Amino acid sequence: MVQIENDDTRYFIEIDLDNLEVIRCGFDQKQILEKGQQNNSGIHRLFVSKGQFKKFVERCESELEAVLDT
Repeated sequence: MVQIENDDTRYFIEIDLDNLEVIRCGFDQKQILEKGQQNNSGIHRLFVSKGQFKKFVERCESELEAVLDT
């Protein structure tokens, strides 16, 4: 499924609060996200700008691929 990027797109990084590791980074439409509400108290979703998200993905690309492959 192709994700749409437009004015309603929100970029985020999810962090496991127990071990302070990034467990997911991604983007989705603001209507689909839980309006900032976290369903899991052990995970924090940090919203970032599109530029910050792109830079993060570029700098961590090989590490992110390794995490996603497991």
